[in-house]
Amino acid sequence: MNTQNSVSVSTEIVGDVALVAVDNPPVNALSVHVRTGLQDAIARINADQSAKVVVIYARGRTFIAGADITEFGKPPMQPSLPDLLNEIEQSAIPLVCVLHGTALGGGLEVALACHARVAVAGARIGLPEVLIGLLPGAGGTQRVPRLAGIAVALDMCLSGRQVKVAEALEMGLVDRIDAGDPRAVALEAGQDVIAGKLATRKTCDLDAEADDAALAAARRMVAEKHPNLVSPQRCIEAIALSTGPMAAGMQAERAAFMDCLATPQRAGLIHAFFGERAVANVPEKAATPREVASIGVIGGGTMGSGIATSALLAGIPVTLVEVTDEALQRGVATITGNLDGAVKRGKLSAEARDATLAMLGAATTLEALAGVDLVIEAVFEQMEVKKEIFGKLDAICKPGAILASNTSYLDIDEIAAQTARPEDVIGLHFFSPAHIMRLLEIVVGAKTAPEVTATGFALAKRMQKVGVRAGVCDGFIGNRILAHYSKTAAYLVLDGASPQQVDRALEDFGFAMGPHKVGDLAGLDIGWMTRKRKAAERPSNERYAGDVSDRICENGWFGRKSGKGFYVYDGRDMRPNPEVEEIIADERRKAGITPREFSDGEIVDRYLTAMIVEAARVVEDGIALRPLDVDIVFLMGYGFPRFRGGPLHYADTIGAAELVRRIEDYARQDPQYWQVPELLREMAQSGRSFADINKEA
Repeated sequence: MNTQNSVSVSTEIVGDVALVAVDNPPVNALSVHVRTGLQDAIARINADQSAKVVVIYARGRTFIAGADITEFGKPPMQPSLPDLLNEIEQSAIPLVCVLHGTALGGGLEVALACHARVAVAGARIGLPEVLIGLLPGAGGTQRVPRLAGIAVALDMCLSGRQVKVAEALEMGLVDRIDAGDPRAVALEAGQDVIAGKLATRKTCDLDAEADDAALAAARRMVAEKHPNLVSPQRCIEAIALSTGPMAAGMQAERAAFMDCLATPQRAGLIHAFFGERAVANVPEKAATPREVASIGVIGGGTMGSGIATSALLAGIPVTLVEVTDEALQRGVATITGNLDGAVKRGKLSAEARDATLAMLGAATTLEALAGVDLVIEAVFEQMEVKKEIFGKLDAICKPGAILASNTSYLDIDEIAAQTARPEDVIGLHFFSPAHIMRLLEIVVGAKTAPEVTATGFALAKRMQKVGVRAGVCDGFIGNRILAHYSKTAAYLVLDGASPQQVDRALEDFGFAMGPHKVGDLAGLDIGWMTRKRKAAERPSNERYAGDVSDRICENGWFGRKSGKGFYVYDGRDMRPNPEVEEIIADERRKAGITPREFSDGEIVDRYLTAMIVEAARVVEDGIALRPLDVDIVFLMGYGFPRFRGGPLHYADTIGAAELVRRIEDYARQDPQYWQVPELLREMAQSGRSFADINKEA
């Protein structure tokens, strides 16, 4: 047995089999050290003919899980991955790859360049580059079509999904599935090649069959669902070339990859990728979370049922509490429907649904929650109701039980003051539908214990959600900012734009839905109730933004649930509500407003600037720990286009100085609403960016 090692790659000769092991924790990313190590090992084995077959495998919990994205944007370091994979593919000695854990992006491209692929049971493969604004850049768009067809390549490259190895075997992307330790599987695979039991071939020698229908369908899908995105279009273009010469396709793929690498979309998506992980870095990170083996949910409405569903799917037993048997049965039926939906979507088996439902208990008294570890209150958004419930929970729940409110706006400290254990009280603001939306605002009160905050983050992870820490204020991070910038949409309509134009302009910018469609979907009565709650706090010199929405609500038109709002709903069909046009005209007359025209660009500028203004104040006030926390809240909870990175990442593309200029220009018309945050003014003067603040935090 012969062994040779580099920094991240080692070679072991066992008989006639050369085992090349990648060892670059934690995920064996394709850093320059790994690329150099693989290049040296393969060149050396081919030169000295020390083996009849080479098998690449990885140590640790996974095969190569992708490129080292920390190298993106830096001067290229040799060998490049495409050059390395060409050398692997052209190896005179047969070269096999053993996959375990995940083989993603560049990791899968390494495997595709090998002459055979053996997967360890349970492994997954994928080409997720599109999720960060890129396309495969080392042969993925050329080799997948040659092995599995153009339709498979389009599916993998455009979805970024992870494929289980059983499906990959059917596709032709792996040659067999074995069980066992990766090294043992690698040795057996090498011996099988020598014995003629495992065939090898070079992917570049294969031809990809034309599939014009699949390409046309992909182009239609991208035009409909992702009209603003660059990388999906470039994926299709590159895959279309796979029926031609390999060298030309590789050259076009690499050029497209480098083009995408330089786009603002790639920067925005990378920011989002890292941001989702960075938000977990909070002051309470070192605290030990409390055990949560059971949860109580108070309220069986849409939100409470969604929270209960999410907990059940995370494997946590739930006791649902409602005030009447009828309301309780409705809640249980909603949860059952949610789980049935998961079965229909293929996310859950019928057996797993039944086992999950068996963990659900139901009661009509709070005393049923005496033994649970965590209670989540999800009742009507009214302070007095919540205070009463928390006062009762304080007496009922066991010592150490965490008492959480799902409030969207209300003061957690005021709620906590109703108990003798304010250190155990926290806000857990889920977003509807709670069993689908991945955002969880974790609202930390003045007296919330560090381990309670840590438990909130542990729960978010267990529920496969992204937890973002928020301080206490009206609306926390997201709804506080929303309350401010939604006024801009109202002002634009009063001043001359139509609700439909505002919605269209923002959807063209990249939002999934415009603000009036969102309001109709969420329920216009929610904003109406909030405006009434805060009426006494409204400054006397503030221009009121609720004139039109209030009158819509006074008619009983609350949006989709009532069949009318800004739009009229007939099943799936939607059209502008002509009666709203009359209300708008009437309110303009009352206010003496002569409507003017707005360009779509001006609508976007005003709307986004208002969002950025309040987002800057949220950071300035310490409600959000960092700008990136605001970005993640808006990307995951408010439909902000992911490829733009979030409101404060997008603000950096505009620049603080330009934003200050805009605000001061708008302030000529409304000085009360348009005011420059001190943080933004300081940034304009110093040249700092929100990215700089993220690094400082």
